[in-house]
Amino acid sequence: MVQRQERPKIQIPPPCDLTLGMECLDKATPGVSIWQMIAHERFSNPAGVIQGGFIAAFIDSAMGAATVTFAGRKVYTSNTDLSVSFLRPAKVGSRLICTAKVISGGERVLFVSADVYDDADRFVATARSTYFLRPREG
Repeated sequence: MVQRQERPKIQIPPPCDLTLGMECLDKATPGVSIWQMIAHERFSNPAGVIQGGFIAAFIDSAMGAATVTFAGRKVYTSNTDLSVSFLRPAKVGSRLICTAKVISGGERVLFVSADVYDDADRFVATARSTYFLRPREG
């Protein structure tokens, strides 16, 4: 007999957001979330700028929050793809702001965009993603 595994409880904020030092600034508007993260030295590459994977994780978390607020119900949300264009380096010590918005979608699939700026209002990265929603019980 196959035993059913229980789903883990959802931790808010999730460990990945805590690790990156992310902070949600606003998610009051359905389908929109605004986050900040300090570009800490521990995320830098040998060139002395923030490694792109950390910025992508920052974007992914902001986009995921936007999808949950758009859904208006308890859902699991995961992206099926993520395309990030890095426009300029994020400097160590800068404050990064990510604004994520649901562009379009329905009950199961959402299309999301995000832009990242630094505290000097320089455009650091832009991204697009498709998210899949699944119902969540409880």
